[in-house]
Amino acid sequence: METNESDMGFSKDNLKGFILALLSSGFIGASFIIKKKGLRRAAAASGLRAGYGGYAYLLEPLWWLGLITMIVGEIANFTAYAFAPAVLVTPLGALSIIVSAVLAHFILKERLHNLGVLGCVMCIAGSIIIVIHAPQEHPIISVMEVWIMATQPAFLLYVGSVIVLVFILVFHFAPRCGHSNVLVFTGICSLMGSLSVMSVKALGTALKLTFEGKNQLIYPETWFFMLVVASCVIIQMNYLNKALDTFNTAVVSPIYYVMFTTLTILASVIMFKDWDGQSGGSIISEICGFIVVLSGSILLHTTREFERSSSFRGSLLPVSPSLSTQLCSGNGELSKHDEENVAPSEEFCLRRQELY
Repeated sequence: METNESDMGFSKDNLKGFILALLSSGFIGASFIIKKKGLRRAAAASGLRAGYGGYAYLLEPLWWLGLITMIVGEIANFTAYAFAPAVLVTPLGALSIIVSAVLAHFILKERLHNLGVLGCVMCIAGSIIIVIHAPQEHPIISVMEVWIMATQPAFLLYVGSVIVLVFILVFHFAPRCGHSNVLVFTGICSLMGSLSVMSVKALGTALKLTFEGKNQLIYPETWFFMLVVASCVIIQMNYLNKALDTFNTAVVSPIYYVMFTTLTILASVIMFKDWDGQSGGSIISEICGFIVVLSGSILLHTTREFERSSSFRGSLLPVSPSLSTQLCSGNGELSKHDEENVAPSEEFCLRRQELY
């Protein structure tokens, strides 16, 4: 069977997006380790941990280096969407978990379980499958072309469905069972997240064309996409905060990642028609790669939390929280004392990372 370039997806733009996505995962994953080292140094110097009200970390250069590293990673992630399809970029975000887990193992001495190593291998294998079979991005010459895609009936139906579902979740289910069912708050975040990524991609494309000399800032559609990005991110942050405050991160993070990534890929396939022109085999391979990445991410996250909770139960003194937080089921009351030890800066980084 003949394989064309769109099946293999090795265009120059895809390569740029792939490299930027890798850099983003590297920077974001490393930022957790750098910031945590800064937090430990600050706690050792001041005698008061951030989780207990200390703010000495604001005077620690290493903490600021971690913050800058995180910002650089987010910029790289934003830019990646301007070059490559969301089908390629979004699943690669799981690699940041691998980076943080491996660095934590060697630098912070947070032991990585053998099953965690398997999870890392699965994430890498799944990512390779996705990269090999990723669709080629269709060339876009104007933000108006993106606007036409965003206003096509199929995508408008998707947007309308998302808005209706969000309203139902916010006004009907959230007051009744939002604090007992983890799917309510994470569902709102995931639904809005799929729209925010589409808007980020549209805005990133407009800025890329502007930097290439084709000014897109003169079009009101560019500013509209910017407004949608801001609105969606604010709603995401609000309900992600609610989810993390109500449930443990080990419960929220895998569920949110699965729902957010799935809905984002679905939205991208509808709006940008990523799978048009691809063979059925390539599409199935991408889906299989995506499932492998999801499974590896959940396995890695769960095994790290198991090790962390085991070490916590075996110690008489408060221990420093691991990068992912505590594992529990139900409404998150299992390790409330330990949750209070998590520094505000670490929570901010974790929540910011989960947005993309």
